[in-house]
Amino acid sequence: MRIRPGLLVLAVMITASVAASASGMQASRDIKATRDIKVISSAGARAMADACTVWAEQNKQIVAMAILDWGGNLIEFHAMEGAPMNAIETALLKAKSALRWRRPTSETNKMVRSGENLAPTFMNDFPQPGALPVVVNGQVVGAMGVSGADGEKCAQAAIDAVFKGQAASSAR
Repeated sequence: MRIRPGLLVLAVMITASVAASASGMQASRDIKATRDIKVISSAGARAMADACTVWAEQNKQIVAMAILDWGGNLIEFHAMEGAPMNAIETALLKAKSALRWRRPTSETNKMVRSGENLAPTFMNDFPQPGALPVVVNGQVVGAMGVSGADGEKCAQAAIDAVFKGQAASSAR
């Protein structure tokens, strides 16, 4: 029996295709369908608010703050005596912006002012300095927005006090 060269090539191609499909099926079985997500606990958020308040008192400032989890849910807020009535909402808007853009709002503010990226101005963001994302092991676990005075310094002091160097304030 004589095998035609064209049929031999076709048989090799079909065999390779079946092997690739089987390999692809194996790869799909190895897909991790879930992932572990760290979240800021209620106690952690309360400790952040307390630490920011201590920093503000030491620096003779009056602030309000909002702490969000990774999904943008408000888990803690606090306004010091004498804070303006819009301070918590301002802190919340700043925190949402830091969470969405995964960077300090002072950086987002610079991008908008320079014209590099105007998206935050029409995406209902509030790109004003005063908020930081909270990043643990490269994963954004939340954000803290502070209204009044040196908001980002207050937020950084809170992140440092609570996470003791295990969290960063930038996802990049």
